[in-house]
Amino acid sequence: MEISPKIEKIAFVGNYLPRRCGIATFTSDLLTAVTARYSQTQCFAVPVNDVEEGYGYPSNVRFDIEEHDLSSCLPAADFINLSKVDLVCLQHGFGIFGGPAGSHLPALMRELKTPVVTTLHTVLREPNFEQRLVMQELIARSTR
Repeated sequence: MEISPKIEKIAFVGNYLPRRCGIATFTSDLLTAVTARYSQTQCFAVPVNDVEEGYGYPSNVRFDIEEHDLSSCLPAADFINLSKVDLVCLQHGFGIFGGPAGSHLPALMRELKTPVVTTLHTVLREPNFEQRLVMQELIARSTR
């Protein structure tokens, strides 16, 4: 994988260690690997908290989103936009973002002004109505 010289800053959005889940481990490992391979690229994380008190995140976490608080998506999008990232690397699973079927995620994505590359950690064979709506908007708003 080669990163274009134009990509100088990446925001990783999803769960993040020390939260204990597979996507947190994946996001943390991916950010670490990209940083190690492309040292000129600045990377930071914007994780989703599932507990009110949050976590003892490392210094590469710059902002966080409250899973059950839709209003926390807008300041997170503002922070990412003001950080002038070249790319958002989004990790999606239906249990990560708040609202029915993760319906808070489209609110965040509608505000982002940068390309979004999405990794789908959950692909449902027969999604229900709400899951289908979220997935359709997620796909429509993702660059890749």
